Amino acid sequence: MGGRLDPAAPGQHQEQDNAMTEKTPSTYAALPLQVTCRAVNAAGSTEEARAAMLDAVCHCTDLIGGSKRFYSTFAGEEIRLVVLPEYFMTSFPAGESVVEWQEKACIHPSGPEYEALGRVAQEQALFLSGNAYEIDPHFPELYFQVSFLIDPAGDVVLRYRRLISMFAPTPHDVLDAFLDHYGEDALFPVADTELGRVACVASEEILYPEIARALALRGAEVFCHSSSEVGSPLATPKNIAKQARAWENMAYIVSANSAGITGLPFPAQSTDGHSQVVDYKGRLLAEANAGESMNGVATIDIAGLRRARALPAMSNPLARQRLELFSSTYSGRSVYPPNTLLEEGVTRVPARDHYTGVQQAVVESLRERGLI
Repeated sequence: MGGRLDPAAPGQHQEQDNAMTEKTPSTYAALPLQVTCRAVNAAGSTEEARAAMLDAVCHCTDLIGGSKRFYSTFAGEEIRLVVLPEYFMTSFPAGESVVEWQEKACIHPSGPEYEALGRVAQEQALFLSGNAYEIDPHFPELYFQVSFLIDPAGDVVLRYRRLISMFAPTPHDVLDAFLDHYGEDALFPVADTELGRVACVASEEILYPEIARALALRGAEVFCHSSSEVGSPLATPKNIAKQARAWENMAYIVSANSAGITGLPFPAQSTDGHSQVVDYKGRLLAEANAGESMNGVATIDIAGLRRARALPAMSNPLARQRLELFSSTYSGRSVYPPNTLLEEGVTRVPARDHYTGVQQAVVESLRERGLI
């Protein structure tokens, strides 16, 4: 279980359309499970941190099982997809070096954490998505923040490495080497599943329309969005973006936020609430309030989405894209440079101030070009 490092190339979905139509349920329930994130930063040893991570998986296991039983009784519908919040097992590095965070909180593609998560998916007969810091065997000097999808057989069928991050390594930082190892399809993977074509978007990447659009152009119908974000009664940037990304790509977004983060020296409930499902018309179907909650659960109507995507109408923005107009804008310009952690093909371990230094240089370049 949990052992496949990279699934089949996402472009294969064109050959499977007829088979997918036959096996994909017209509707099913998706649960963005809002669960408390327990930070491992203060753990006194690697062993203590690893034990806490597996305990977090056990806690999620209990909540998933209970939520599924309750919802089936209450609504008469099976939960087939569960999305967990961003870094639900660990919280985030708060000053730890790359080496320190690797030892304390990063999991391996074939490690016990994936084995435990695979058992959850198997026992509950559902697809399970989440987000974790992961060691990559091709880049042992680094780690990537990975959103994953595990199928009901317990296998990892999608592994998406976050592409835009302020303080963590990404494939863009070692782009040439990453493409050599994995190929371009690994940048924007889409999994053909019995629930439809599923992709992952990590955290604040929901604010970047190009990422969701790249996945939609590869067929994505459902976006699993693991997040840890501001809880506020105001219209937050991420909540606005969820509805925008859903409408402009005619896709569902299943977005799970943490129910607070404990174990760090800041107010725990700062990231709480707003776990939600948004439909392909940008409508908010369900949303959780504060605390651990299953109240963001809602029905995914894949058949309805596919009918809407097939209509020649003003309400079909996906079919109205004129991408050639924008190709020179993207291909002929650079903002944040790639390969900042590669030196003559060798991966470099970043210092904590590396990312702010690169961004400062980017700001200066934009100023010199008269763009700011």
